[in-house]
Amino acid sequence: TSCIIVYGKMAHGGVEGGATRSVAVILSEDGRVLGRGEGPGTNHWLIGIEECCKRIHDVVTEAKHNAGMDAATSLLTLGLSLSGAEKADVKESITSRLAGTYPDLSLSYDICTDTFGALATACDAAGVVLIAGTGSNCLLINPDGSMHNCGGWGHGIGDEGSAWWIANQAVRIVYHHIDGLLEAPADISWVKDKIYSFFEMEDSFGILPPLYDDFNKPKFAQLCKELATEGSDDALVRHIFKEAGWYLGRHVRAVGRHVDPSLLSAASGLNIVCVGSVFKSWSLLKQGFLEGLYPADDIKPAVSAFRLLFLSGTSAIGAARLGVKHGPGQTDLKINFEEFVEVLFEHSQ
Repeated sequence: TSCIIVYGKMAHGGVEGGATRSVAVILSEDGRVLGRGEGPGTNHWLIGIEECCKRIHDVVTEAKHNAGMDAATSLLTLGLSLSGAEKADVKESITSRLAGTYPDLSLSYDICTDTFGALATACDAAGVVLIAGTGSNCLLINPDGSMHNCGGWGHGIGDEGSAWWIANQAVRIVYHHIDGLLEAPADISWVKDKIYSFFEMEDSFGILPPLYDDFNKPKFAQLCKELATEGSDDALVRHIFKEAGWYLGRHVRAVGRHVDPSLLSAASGLNIVCVGSVFKSWSLLKQGFLEGLYPADDIKPAVSAFRLLFLSGTSAIGAARLGVKHGPGQTDLKINFEEFVEVLFEHSQ
């Protein structure tokens, strides 16, 4: 097996693997992006280990091709930032299958969850990551390496504030109102019509296949995008997004109790890296987020000031960084963090 040489140096790879889509990048040692590939989601809980590895191989191979590299030539390191990859045995299974089935993909692997890759894209080592994409999660990493998590348990018992949760909440409110179980907080007409058209339903029973027999979490979550882009003036849509914001604020509040004081000392307060398409509707989330983070009875909040940084680049960059840091040379890639984030919101109490 040979290694890719780029201008006399080794090349490194990184993958951002979410539930809905995946992105791969090839980087030079000075941090330049040489090639990029895109593909479907890689969450093994949704598609299985075998398909997860196949998709990783395919998206990295596309990135190699776009970098002008031979697919049969190995990367020196490959960092994988994957949703659903929390457990050590899962990481071992993915690494073993990649190495055994696709021996030319990379010489070494490092696997972490999607929260780690996002943080490594936006800052040097420590901070808070808040994810609201297809699913939701929140992770604090302190300078001493200690970690505290809130969420990340999937749609069965969690994912509050995510695109899937928003879509499911819209369906739930409409059906509860129609049944007479719970009265909706606002008129359901527009949201009901949108649900019928999105799922191509002829009657109320049409919701059953996408919920059960043909359940596809990323596809179901796409309803959220249509609610946000087409219904931002609808009272019920605004209520649902405000509630989503409240839950996201609660996520930060939960980990905020464990934040090292050094992360709060910056003039702008705690940096919170925001990942996921739900944050594109920040104007709908804002009020609920602040109410969730700062309850009325909280006299002395743990996080008195913060700055939301929206990850405008792919967390595959951070995954590549971690792959290099934990690889054979244990060095680091030179990354200009400001290239990959934009300030979404700043607040102080």
